[in-house]
Amino acid sequence: MHIRNSAKAIIIQNDKVLLTKNLGNDEFFYILPGGGQEHGETLHQALIRECIEELGQHVEVGKLLHIREYIGKNHEYAAFHSAVHQVEYYFICNIINETESFKPSQPDPEQVGIVWLPIRELLEYEIYPKQLRQYIMQHFYNENAPVYLGDIN
Repeated sequence: MHIRNSAKAIIIQNDKVLLTKNLGNDEFFYILPGGGQEHGETLHQALIRECIEELGQHVEVGKLLHIREYIGKNHEYAAFHSAVHQVEYYFICNIINETESFKPSQPDPEQVGIVWLPIRELLEYEIYPKQLRQYIMQHFYNENAPVYLGDIN
């Protein structure tokens, strides 16, 4: 088994954060754009590529805000993710020359849309990882939060 690296974008504009809207098991859930690092890519290159694929937008990668591990056997989807071990790097990003509409070139199979959700309301939405909602809010309110979040979901 191996550990997979993933890079994720935290894009905040006008008191809202950008997320992909996904449909699984007949329920909507939301995740930050980004995905797995491919061999030969830096984390920044992976994140730029993933944002083009999932959002249809080029991003400027900024500060590393959080690192999260996901060890599947320890969480609610253990039956499906028992062999998964992923390390995710969350970067503050900005969209470069935002186009009028988002046109993903290769959305994830469960992705059905792209939404801006109000930061003040994040706890009301099914966002994964769930604990990250609070950390995004803390960042927005200029409160301290850890960089390394550990094995959270």
